[in-house]
Amino acid sequence: MNKLFPAASVALEGLLFDGMTIAAGGFGLCGIPERLIDAILASGAKGLTVASNNAGIDGEGLGKLLRSRQIAKMISSYVGENKEFERQYLAGELEVEFCPQGTLAERMRAGGAGIPGFYTKTGVGTLVAEGKEVKVFDGETYVLERGIRADLSIVKGWKADEAGNLMFRKTARNFNQPAATCGKLCVAEVEEVVPVGSLDPDAIHLPGIYVQRLILGAPYDKKIEFRTVRQREDA
Repeated sequence: MNKLFPAASVALEGLLFDGMTIAAGGFGLCGIPERLIDAILASGAKGLTVASNNAGIDGEGLGKLLRSRQIAKMISSYVGENKEFERQYLAGELEVEFCPQGTLAERMRAGGAGIPGFYTKTGVGTLVAEGKEVKVFDGETYVLERGIRADLSIVKGWKADEAGNLMFRKTARNFNQPAATCGKLCVAEVEEVVPVGSLDPDAIHLPGIYVQRLILGAPYDKKIEFRTVRQREDA
């Protein structure tokens, strides 16, 4: 089975539809599947529910899909510096399900492992627990969280072989691994594709069984969320 596709638009062909749920890897602008996001933008698919730690920043990453109004709901941990995300939420134009960061990662992992739900102490007694089942274990209160199952996962890797075995680079691993497993189908973009057998099996972070389609996305520009500089001191 050939998993390598020539472009993001081709890799996503036949997979996108209005109202679908997408799990996206990345954290801020680190490890985001930007080629796949651009292809979703170009597709015009709308009414999307996207599960991701956050939505990039204004005009970058998932922020592009917010700006185009293709996202109807975000399942996220962090609004952060994305002013359009904040504006749409406060204006009632975007549905947002806030989820603690560790809980979100576990919800994705659980969905990928076939676990429909789990109990956690995180969020008990806060807005996060509103409307959710709670249960007492050993005198402690826990809230029930549902696993996430997405129609599609989109992730960004560092290296992959032609069978789809992936390696992530440092912190770019972030949500990519659990996001990849919780989709019915996963499309990955990577910086480098190598022949099968080139990667050390012990160094593989995501087995190829989880990756159905793959693209080479390089070259990439390193995006910086905040550029902080100081005046150069006189010699």
